[in-house]
Amino acid sequence: MTAPTKPQYGGTADSASERALGEPLHSPVIDWFDEHARDLPWRRPEAGAWGVMVSEFMLQQTPVSRVLPVYEQWLARWPRPADLAAEAPGEAVRAWGRLGYPRRALRLHGAAVAIAERHGGDVPADHAQLLALPGIGEYTAAAVASFAYGQRHPVLDTNVRRVFARAVTGVQYPPNATTAAERRLARALLPEDERTAARWAAASMELGALVCTAKNESCHRCPIAAQCAWRLAGKPAHEGPPRRGQTYAGTDRQVRGRLLAVLRDAHGPVPQAALDRVWHEPVQRARALDGLVADGLVEPLPGGLYRLPSA
Repeated sequence: MTAPTKPQYGGTADSASERALGEPLHSPVIDWFDEHARDLPWRRPEAGAWGVMVSEFMLQQTPVSRVLPVYEQWLARWPRPADLAAEAPGEAVRAWGRLGYPRRALRLHGAAVAIAERHGGDVPADHAQLLALPGIGEYTAAAVASFAYGQRHPVLDTNVRRVFARAVTGVQYPPNATTAAERRLARALLPEDERTAARWAAASMELGALVCTAKNESCHRCPIAAQCAWRLAGKPAHEGPPRRGQTYAGTDRQVRGRLLAVLRDAHGPVPQAALDRVWHEPVQRARALDGLVADGLVEPLPGGLYRLPSA
């Protein structure tokens, strides 16, 4: 079988040819999803738009296994945006626990406040209104509109970008940052029917998460292996910029996490001495604490005390 013509990132392939590439992919991927999709709480009808939004914030750069228990606790405590909005932002940071990247908790709290103030406590269905919420970017707005409201939007997370890179573009990995060419390709690959497009968005994401993974891809289980440009080309090795690895041990991120853990577990303000004990290197420790204060995750008080943000 001859590999399909591949639009290169940054190239000028017209959207008509890209749409033609997408049509034979839709049904097999969606049929696979119907059979193999994981039963996740945010996919159930009772989750609603708020459940979908919470999951999207939590799942950014965080695996499902770590998100599940925190998600369940979060929705039990704050079943509606107004419930979260009524709490201090520090409570969102406390409940975030060890999910990592805790600024997401502040952003989700800010979005909840805006939803309560601007939209009567209901997550808006309009894509532009979603995008106007604080802490909501291009990806999250599209994901909520698509997964919660069944709308037709390209939803480009890391998994989807990798599937498109391999199946259509014929390269092992997408660029480090999302490009205009990727956005154009994602729009061109969207099915015309709104309901089918929403299903395609979820299905292509699940395919990247379970089968077309970053390492040890399972082509023998892939419903579009026969059409995959990368596989048909012999799986050429990645030739782009080095892929960014994530390190944690010894980084400021680790120090920030330890400082926040002390504050999360405390029932009141914490003295500087208690924070000093969590990390041996004073310059790095001070830098990490200053960063937490600057990010609004920690509130300094008179007398050398610190606490999670109260307002």
